[in-house]
Amino acid sequence: MNADSLVNGPALKRRMVRHLAGFETRQISPDGRKRAAVTMTVVSDRKGQGAFILTRRAARMNRHAGQWALPGGRLDPGETPEEAALRELAEEVGLDLDESAVLGRLDDYPTRSGYLITPVVVWGGGKVELKANPQEVAAIYRIPFTSLYRPGSPEFVTIPESDRLVIRMPIAGTKIHAPTAAVIFQFREVVLGGRATRVDQLEQPVFAWS
Repeated sequence: MNADSLVNGPALKRRMVRHLAGFETRQISPDGRKRAAVTMTVVSDRKGQGAFILTRRAARMNRHAGQWALPGGRLDPGETPEEAALRELAEEVGLDLDESAVLGRLDDYPTRSGYLITPVVVWGGGKVELKANPQEVAAIYRIPFTSLYRPGSPEFVTIPESDRLVIRMPIAGTKIHAPTAAVIFQFREVVLGGRATRVDQLEQPVFAWS
């Protein structure tokens, strides 16, 4: 992907909207899983390139403390995934947007830990100020889209516990695992690249199963 095509601006937004409109999302029945939503929120990095928000969860969290995550969380009763995604975005990183910022959804992703995650693509704009909620977020990162196209990304590995391939995304000097890695990869393929790519067959590492 040419870096010029990833500059944050109206052309990038139009292309993302077009790709999402042409993609038929796969929705999965919860079947007892808890519903959750995460956001792939498009902002600008410090150099004007398109980027997305990634967080490091606070160490005090009861579940998955210290892990890398997209802003998001469980749906409250009566909420849509879009409403939950926007609420969590405001609560976690201080970015308060209305429903006009929602560009679309990606595929539902069922997790080994009992959640059904709906990724929501959100246009955050260019110059935005982000502020971490210390109760939930230890740090906020703006990950440039160009980093998603580095050689060797994504990585697919096997584990003895499953016959499905585990996906990892090398980002920010570390390895991001599914479900977050699966959502980021599908965003790259569908929203940025216009390729109808499914990811629900991709496995999570064993440490994320509980």
